[in-house]
Amino acid sequence: MTSGGHDDGASLDRALRRLYLDALAEGDGPDGGGYGGGGYGGLLGDLTSEAGLDDRGHGGEADARGPGRAVDGRLSGAGLGVPAPGGLGEPGSGGASNGGGPRSRLLGAARARRRPAAVVSGYGAPYAARVAALDALLAGAREDDWSTVIVEGWTLHELVAHLMATDSLVAAAVGAPVAGPPLTANDTLGRTAEMQAYQREREPERTRAEWREQADAICRTIAAIEPDRAVDPGGMRLPISDHMLARTLETWIHTDDAARRIGLNLPLPVAEHINPMADLCARLVPWTMLLSGMTPPEGASVRVTMTGPGGGTWHVPLDVARPAFRDGTTPADAEITCDVVDLCFLFGGRRDPARFDAEIGGDAGLARQVITAAPALSGP
Repeated sequence: MTSGGHDDGASLDRALRRLYLDALAEGDGPDGGGYGGGGYGGLLGDLTSEAGLDDRGHGGEADARGPGRAVDGRLSGAGLGVPAPGGLGEPGSGGASNGGGPRSRLLGAARARRRPAAVVSGYGAPYAARVAALDALLAGAREDDWSTVIVEGWTLHELVAHLMATDSLVAAAVGAPVAGPPLTANDTLGRTAEMQAYQREREPERTRAEWREQADAICRTIAAIEPDRAVDPGGMRLPISDHMLARTLETWIHTDDAARRIGLNLPLPVAEHINPMADLCARLVPWTMLLSGMTPPEGASVRVTMTGPGGGTWHVPLDVARPAFRDGTTPADAEITCDVVDLCFLFGGRRDPARFDAEIGGDAGLARQVITAAPALSGP
């Protein structure tokens, strides 16, 4: 850490924002947990004023050792007791502040601002939790964050509009209220262009609210729909449960995109929510190979073992007519062992197939084809 006031003040600000978002993120259990809305900016202003700091974390006499200077591994911050970046503890862990200090107030206020995930069980729960997680991140977004370019040349504001656009195709397919302009394009890119043009004329917080309202409406609607009912948002006919897993994976990946660009680390989904996304990825393997123009030997199969919470082992026939199934004993032509989160992000286009970290057994060439083809279905 540098001793310059600007850098240390920025570090203190990042640490406070991390604590705020960690507190919002507590409770991400199998039922969707509890994330919330609420404003980080105003809360931080109150806390820094109380602590004798300005809005960049700079202080007066109480900060005489240098604003935010590390002391015993923690930022001084006039007694805020905020762990230094890289050493952030769990929310509510010990620190220099007492129970009534600004740090405790920050955590308490964040918890009070949680907006619960939509009440939904079964196949809709992972999506509801990812929506709530992104909403927690957006609750802490400052004005300049909304104009930060995140991915695909889109700002955070435009990224939320993109998610709203893709969600709106699902909303229309299941009979839920559709956000944004009248739906005239039944494809992701066309609908995204419509939605982004529409939302650019609105304040980011209004876009956030409309996105969240539509997502919650989808959750309420699918609660009465059997998971194997086929629907065709964007012209792709699949069981609604698979469409919701695809929405879950994209929302997770774009939340991670935003968090990385803004400089935050958010918790992973719980294992119970990662596992069905891993299952979807395993079942998509023969389709990604087909879309990539790869023709595996007739009858070929691969065993995919995903390690870590939410992982498992799948036997994957490389034929779209033969579905994958959970099994670790059926002989296969090739074997791939890798981290479950890495594989999900590979399918989401966020890992480089050429550098993908995996243990390979059996037909190495076939295994590499599977890895190379994996991102074929990823989109913006």
